[in-house]
Amino acid sequence: MGEEYFPEVKKEEAMDKTVIDGTVIETKQRPWLMPFLLGSVLGLLFGLGGMRVSNRSNVASQQIEDTSQTAQAANLAPTMTVTTTPVKSSRIIRTLNARGSIAARNLIPVLPQANNLQVKEVRVKQGDFVKQGQAMAVLDDSLLQEQIRQAKADVESQQAEVASRNADLASQQAALESAKANVAANQAIVKQRLADVAQAKARLADVERNFQRNQKLAGEGAISTRELDSSTTDLATAREAVRLAEANVQTARANVISAQASISSSRAGILSAQAKIKSAQANVRSSEARVQQLRTQLGQTIVRAPVSGIVAEMLARVGDVTGIPPQTQVSTTVGGTQKLFSIISDGALELQAEVPDTQLAQVKVGNLAKIISGANKGVKLQGKVSSIEPLVNNKRAAIVKIDLPATNELKPGMFARAEINTNSTLGLAVPKKALSYQPDGNAIVFTLSEGEKVRAQKIEVGESMDDGNVEIKSGLQAGDRVVVSGAGYLKDGDKVRVVEVTSQNSLAERVRRT
Repeated sequence: MGEEYFPEVKKEEAMDKTVIDGTVIETKQRPWLMPFLLGSVLGLLFGLGGMRVSNRSNVASQQIEDTSQTAQAANLAPTMTVTTTPVKSSRIIRTLNARGSIAARNLIPVLPQANNLQVKEVRVKQGDFVKQGQAMAVLDDSLLQEQIRQAKADVESQQAEVASRNADLASQQAALESAKANVAANQAIVKQRLADVAQAKARLADVERNFQRNQKLAGEGAISTRELDSSTTDLATAREAVRLAEANVQTARANVISAQASISSSRAGILSAQAKIKSAQANVRSSEARVQQLRTQLGQTIVRAPVSGIVAEMLARVGDVTGIPPQTQVSTTVGGTQKLFSIISDGALELQAEVPDTQLAQVKVGNLAKIISGANKGVKLQGKVSSIEPLVNNKRAAIVKIDLPATNELKPGMFARAEINTNSTLGLAVPKKALSYQPDGNAIVFTLSEGEKVRAQKIEVGESMDDGNVEIKSGLQAGDRVVVSGAGYLKDGDKVRVVEVTSQNSLAERVRRT
């Protein structure tokens, strides 16, 4: 509440002084009153100039009496028309003043998704509003393009390796089939050789019986020695045939074992070829994944806005390399990654006001607050306390964050003041227009007493209210009638004419007519 709400007292006007409860109250003098009285007296004197001389003494007496009555009537006449209002009980909202700076409620960093790439183009500037997904910068993709070409070549090389391993596998599988056929053939030969052994043994048994018979006959002289020698030769031949047949069986069995070994070797070769194929296929998939990764990074060379909002910081410059902050931007890294931009999400702002720890208990989350800009006094917004930081700084104050409505009048970093609503009580209130301020800074109001005279009353002022009223801490009681319109032109003891009004328009009309 300030002096701008009340008419100022002109310094060149004369003032009357009235003492109320030991306080000197200055009010305006009425310079027109004495000429009015003198004019009235002179008029009476000239009116009586033509009367008879014999009645001069009576006329003189009558003039004195009339002059006295005129002066008395002038003193009792109302000085001006005013309006009054009773002192009423009102809900008084207590406020706490705090100061601070405007800041972004939610500051989102914009980080590069691909590092070691040079900034090729910057498409936004600080203060611009961007939409989610909008391109903010373009990175140089020539290095990625070369890496993609190399990765594609690796894919082709690995695919050729897979084809070679598949051919090796086919060769091993053919060798396995051949070894299996050899085993079967050798097993058949073994059976044949076993049959040959059996046949040779049968022949040997027959030859042995014939030899024994010939030997007996030769001993009896029934046959000649020549025939016995022939039987002996047949026996030796039969025995050799059995030995040879048995040797053939062993050879055939060895061939079977060799063929079976070839089968095992082919199977091992097949397993090795299959393992090499899987390895080559894994290499192909890895190279293909590398190609896809590089293609994804290629899409990330366009830096897009993660959210809609206002660009608060523009740190990216053409020629910078992502992931390597310039020397002047060492402090702009987030999680080890260079920050290119920062966005005020949805343009939401807050006032970070400092509240002394001694008053902190009065502030609660959800309290309403009136925000007044330090740069533009005309900017007045209503915010709400969103959070209270738990730590107290070295000034023995805590930061109270107050959410602000969307506005283009406030910017991050601007200074502002907050009047935070803390609680409400019942108290007495009168319109601000009813107050007059004295040169010593004290406030008074004019109350209506009997006979429609006004009395200057010193008061103590409290909180100002948005409805145009002001709290009265002391000096008045509920029901007292105070002058509203015309209070700035009264002095203690003036008689006034009081009008009742139903609206502001009718008040102005009544005053003009009066």
